[in-house]
Amino acid sequence: MLGGLIKIRGDRCWRELTCMDYHYETQPVPNPISYFMHRSPWWFHRLETLVNHFIELLVPFFLLLGRRMAILHGLLQILFQVLLIISGNLSFLNWLTMVPSLACFDDASLGLLFGWRLRERSGSCVRRVLNISLGLLITYLSIPVVLNLLSSRQVMNTSFNSLRIVNTYGAFGSITKERTEVILQGTSSLDPNDPTAVWEEFEFKCKPGDLRRRPCLISPYHYRLDWLMWFAAFQTYEQNEWIIHLAGKLLAQEEETLSLLATNPFAGREPPRWIRGEHFRYKFSQPGGKHARDGKWWIRKRIGPYFPPVNLQGLRKFFEDRNWPYPVQD
Repeated sequence: MLGGLIKIRGDRCWRELTCMDYHYETQPVPNPISYFMHRSPWWFHRLETLVNHFIELLVPFFLLLGRRMAILHGLLQILFQVLLIISGNLSFLNWLTMVPSLACFDDASLGLLFGWRLRERSGSCVRRVLNISLGLLITYLSIPVVLNLLSSRQVMNTSFNSLRIVNTYGAFGSITKERTEVILQGTSSLDPNDPTAVWEEFEFKCKPGDLRRRPCLISPYHYRLDWLMWFAAFQTYEQNEWIIHLAGKLLAQEEETLSLLATNPFAGREPPRWIRGEHFRYKFSQPGGKHARDGKWWIRKRIGPYFPPVNLQGLRKFFEDRNWPYPVQD
């Protein structure tokens, strides 16, 4: 429900039913199915958004309407998460979201599914007292959560007690309308401003880079660095100083850092003298179109520099000011 509220109160495209026009292309790490889902008809994207609102805003109330509706709630929520898993690499988040839904299924429903026979169990009164006590505790702890939801200054992704039993969480309250990517490039040229300098790209394991590389399929596994690069792309490097830290480690060709990447264009050669970040706008190619026939899943257009060329010597003070270990070339 909280995920639905943050959407309704957030980006207007959720209210206009247009967010799914952009989501598949601009989500953190698209997968191959995202490519085709993005090209669905406009009416299908509107239907998807309506279904999202129905699942996140109305279905949670099914829990209050008796056993059968609670079971229906569990089925719908699990099906919804499965669809999200299929359509994008949202790491382990959707898998974890399915876990609470398992509580919607009682022994009778699970026994019918797996062919179990129910047996009379002792201690039903004790169990009932424990259930009621737990319900009262959660109700009490949820008071500040409910007040927060009704507030005009609603706070999301926050815990309301030290045990973190109750909290507010909501994702994708706003949708980016264009996908931008930071592409890290290195050169062996002495002068980074030399127009003849050859810049070679470092390829990450999953995030878009090489236009001809098929989007990856990794869920529930999570490439943390690729995910962070998505956030960095719609911010500045001043807001993400870690990316300069990454550039320094790539300049030093540190093995642990290189293991986080898919390809290193300087493998078996002298380390790069300079590394820069370039900013590109990425879009899915049209299935069956010219670029797709050339084997390109993506098309891109350069926006400009993301951060200027840096070398190890020039980064020394930057590292020292932040008490970061200065990378040393092997």
